[in-house]
Amino acid sequence: MPPSPHRYRITVTPVERDGLPCRGRCSIEFDQACGDDWMRLVEGTQRLPGFSGDERTALVVGLRLLDGLARRPPGTSEDPLAELRAPLGALLQRVGVPPA
Repeated sequence: MPPSPHRYRITVTPVERDGLPCRGRCSIEFDQACGDDWMRLVEGTQRLPGFSGDERTALVVGLRLLDGLARRPPGTSEDPLAELRAPLGALLQRVGVPPA
């Protein structure tokens, strides 16, 4: 039996000009399952040139989210991510994030 996937809760909260989180109900939260340890993936890209620490984290998490969606079994309708799979795989390899 394959190991159970990691689960992540992603929270997007706008930041006010004073650096504090916004007030009221303004965050977006969702869960995502993935077989990879995102913390190790982020640590493994620390030497990726041309990006700040926050940018590297955003890149790794964004790529992993998009890759997870692109690799899900296509439904009965048209697959809007079909043409993205090959370039996404190449980009993952280029930045050192293994495909899921």
